[in-house]
Amino acid sequence: MTDTPPPAPEAMPQTPPTAPQNAPRETNRFPCEQCGADYRFDPKAGSLICSHCGHSQVVRDKADHGSALRELDFKAALSQQLPEAEMEVTRVTNCPNCAAQVEFSGGTHALECPFCATPVVADTGESRHIKPKGVVPFELEERAAHAAMSTWLGRLWFAPNGLQAYARKGRAMEGIYVPFWTYDAESQSRYSGARGTTYYVTETVMVDGKQESRRVAKIRWTPVSGRVRRFFDDVLVLASKSLPKRYTDALEPWDLSALAPYQPQFLAGFRAEAYAVDLEEGFQEARAHMDRVIERDVRFDIGGDRQRIAQIDTQLSDITFKHVLLPVWLAAYKYRGKTYRFVVNGQSGRVQGERPYSAWKIAAAVTLGLALLAVAAYFGAQQ
Repeated sequence: MTDTPPPAPEAMPQTPPTAPQNAPRETNRFPCEQCGADYRFDPKAGSLICSHCGHSQVVRDKADHGSALRELDFKAALSQQLPEAEMEVTRVTNCPNCAAQVEFSGGTHALECPFCATPVVADTGESRHIKPKGVVPFELEERAAHAAMSTWLGRLWFAPNGLQAYARKGRAMEGIYVPFWTYDAESQSRYSGARGTTYYVTETVMVDGKQESRRVAKIRWTPVSGRVRRFFDDVLVLASKSLPKRYTDALEPWDLSALAPYQPQFLAGFRAEAYAVDLEEGFQEARAHMDRVIERDVRFDIGGDRQRIAQIDTQLSDITFKHVLLPVWLAAYKYRGKTYRFVVNGQSGRVQGERPYSAWKIAAAVTLGLALLAVAAYFGAQQ
């Protein structure tokens, strides 16, 4: 019995987004100075390469990195008081097939939905977004990303044979810049609780009618209180809903020291997705992360052998943020009517994804296991 052979990969489906609307952008295009064909950002060369004549163009770095990557004020953004230079207005429309929000730029009036390849025609709808502040350019070429994915797929147990065939055939992957928020904050926390110190006593117990002495551990609790402070820098939160969060989270760590001031040239030949998780919703996740770190700091500050925390009161100040784009290679595989997605960190090559299971391989393994148990039981009974 064999598995269903893999068809060509299909565009990924997406569930209907919630406000603010998710807006996958069309592939960014920059005309070649020499022949007019499209440039594409080449991760290996770090420059724009013409897909037709091979002409290259250096991506000019912005002079003032500090200014370009300066954090924005969180409270000002919530009260809609960011400078106009930090905002952009885009035209978006619903995909009639998968309900994704497709973004149009310039004089474009029709394109394909990046998630299901359905033709989409622009309407008059507009969406106001915070502009990207920084971008980590792709460092991994598609060939290297595909090799990393193939290696990962080859290690999967009970995967359908068609999945390995899919990996070997070199199916195309799509490079997507995925939106994230980063948050900075100064924290000051007051706490109260108790420090536990272990000590030992000797107790006499009866065992089988005989007295025995044993050392028994006890905990002496002492009330404590104190303060801890921490500065949080670049707490990273996924701002997309079109990819499974558990897999994009597993692509970490990202080297955010490689963030470059946002320039559209880095996006040449790739897609970029607008954020679907708004700034305030993203901060809720960032705050949960901060609270976990603060609790760890409090336990360390209490010290002792054991800690009890009664209360932590945290005040955050100087909260700032950035909207950044991080590089992800994406592939999809369809098995028995269901689409499975694989993502590759375009900076480090780390791979995560969904995976199908082969029913017949699992059944064969179970049958073999039962047979081996039966043989072992038979020889055991003969002894």
